[in-house]
Amino acid sequence: MTSTDQNTVRHLTHTQGPNFSVGFRFLSSAKRRAVYAAYAVCRVADDIVDEVAPGADSEDARGRLDAWEAEIEAAYVGRPHHPVTRALAESLDRFAVPKEAFFGLIEGCRMDLVKHRYADFTELEHYCELVAVTISDISLAIFGVLDRAATSYGRDLALALQLTNICRDVGEDTERGRIYLPLDELERFRVTEEQLFARNGDAPFRELMAFQTARARDHFHAANPLPQTLERDARLGVRLMGLVYARILARIAAEPEQVLHSRVALHGPDRARVILAGVLRRPFVR
Repeated sequence: MTSTDQNTVRHLTHTQGPNFSVGFRFLSSAKRRAVYAAYAVCRVADDIVDEVAPGADSEDARGRLDAWEAEIEAAYVGRPHHPVTRALAESLDRFAVPKEAFFGLIEGCRMDLVKHRYADFTELEHYCELVAVTISDISLAIFGVLDRAATSYGRDLALALQLTNICRDVGEDTERGRIYLPLDELERFRVTEEQLFARNGDAPFRELMAFQTARARDHFHAANPLPQTLERDARLGVRLMGLVYARILARIAAEPEQVLHSRVALHGPDRARVILAGVLRRPFVR
């Protein structure tokens, strides 16, 4: 690996994953480099899917995902060709990151090419297992686990983060023709797909989002013990990642209709407060 490879994954992480990178900056140097590389590998796969226009043929994207999976395989046998996988390969000398987790993520990306609706939460949870819990498995291998319970806590945090993303991106996802909110829950709260596409943030929509944000919050609460189950040099970084997203979730819960029109994000003072909460070892949610 060259310094250029490391600069590539660091730049990609800071520009494409600003909410995650708040916590990444507080990891030890070796873990930070490994996490940047792992995030970049996942980001490339995700971008392949997001570049497909609504209604467009996805055959090219499927081929690119297959090629990216092969490139990840090459990293594990010491023959990577891409700057991102070269950075990953360097980290594999130190961290036993499970290859199967990357492949599970890519399987979730393939699902995005063909499945744009989820009948119920059982279906959505399976998708989240592929695109989010796999990332927890990757991350824990880098962070360092002191207690086997970390796997369960990590799963809860991964689900909390992914469900927060789903809540945050309702408006953006409809622009891509996708609805991740379970269809049976839309029906329960009397919200139609047409209302989502029309950006109608009426009372039923707010009630639907209250239900969605409460479920994500429950997973944050269940994940509260995670930092203490990890090696000391990873605890603050993980705590900050969770706190950033928990704060975003709280803002969505307070004004759910905003997700139909813009992406909720944290800026200057909000981030400073999150960092202070992390230093004070505050839980993700109380």
